[in-house]
Amino acid sequence: MTTTLSAVWTIVVKDMRRYVRNGGLLTFGLLLPLCTTLFFNLVLGGGSAEREAAVYAVVDADDGDMGSGFVDDVLAPLEEEGVLRIAEAGSEDEARAMIEDRDARAAFLIPSDFTEALESGQETVLTIVGDANSAMETHIAREIANAYSTEHMRLRLAVAASFEGEPSQEEAQTLMEEAAAAPPPLRVAEEDGVRDRELDTSSYYSASMAYFFVFFAAMLSVTSIFEERSRGTLARLQAAPVPRSAIILGKLAGGLIVGLTSMGVLALATSTVFGADWGHPVGATVLVVTGVIAAIGLTAAVAGFARTGDQAANRVSVLAMLMGVLGGALVPITQLNAFAFLSHLTPHRWFLEGLVGLTSDDLGTVVLACGVLLAIGVTGLSIAMFRMGRMVNS
Repeated sequence: MTTTLSAVWTIVVKDMRRYVRNGGLLTFGLLLPLCTTLFFNLVLGGGSAEREAAVYAVVDADDGDMGSGFVDDVLAPLEEEGVLRIAEAGSEDEARAMIEDRDARAAFLIPSDFTEALESGQETVLTIVGDANSAMETHIAREIANAYSTEHMRLRLAVAASFEGEPSQEEAQTLMEEAAAAPPPLRVAEEDGVRDRELDTSSYYSASMAYFFVFFAAMLSVTSIFEERSRGTLARLQAAPVPRSAIILGKLAGGLIVGLTSMGVLALATSTVFGADWGHPVGATVLVVTGVIAAIGLTAAVAGFARTGDQAANRVSVLAMLMGVLGGALVPITQLNAFAFLSHLTPHRWFLEGLVGLTSDDLGTVVLACGVLLAIGVTGLSIAMFRMGRMVNS
């Protein structure tokens, strides 16, 4: 037993020195995951911090009270909640200039006959002007205007249904005010104290990129046995007075250490630099360990069916890319449409599910994810021990 452990440790130390010298550990374990995480954070915006509210220009050319009511009763509350910011513009040309200069993302153009048309039941147009590069903000402005139009129509129908004939202006105004003050029949509210079951941008891409590149870092160890054979050093290891299984265990243990080191450093770096949330440290540690075991098991099993180091590296690379896409590491699973169900066959999906469980205090999801990852790893390692054992013993 002591001889076996000593041999395993010697192989691990030798491989770790080689990984450090050739730069593979630094490249796949740190630089590439950090750079891609930084890229996604810069492009998509990241962190748990709230984004700055978009600016909307408002041109109120209305001669009556309805235009100012739209601004005060509809837009102003949204500004108070931090949904948007209002910037007054004196004319349509000024509003368009603000959008062109990126001082505003979209604009509300209230016409001069706004109040007169709404009170008389005539048609009027509340114009929305937006930037082609700010499609989301333009869509939000359009929906705000649509919601206002729908609410006004609801109030007019309520007034019309309450009288058999034509009501007086005072009666119509009174009923309009009562209808406006009535609570809506359905209200959607967010319950306090309930955490969202989704990861913010920084946490999502920090975890997904870290786990995605673990497969490439693990590839260094599982393919090194082919390099040992091509250089002739495997024959010397076979001739040494150590069990043949110690050679395979040494290679797999090296991959495990590489993966754990990479994930640990990346978790610490991304939580510090990008504000990523990895959940409770104990739960995150268990999730990372089982996730790395799954990655080592799968890469080793695939490499075990190869005949050369290049063949093993190519197959592992294809496996890593395919599972990264299907598992949600490169694109959100919701964008896979009909292929989304295939994500359950990948450890990436279960790793991210476990992280969601950690950040939302869902212990059941964490236990299930860790259990699936461990099962994948044990199955893969069993296959790898059998296939690589045949190569070592040949």
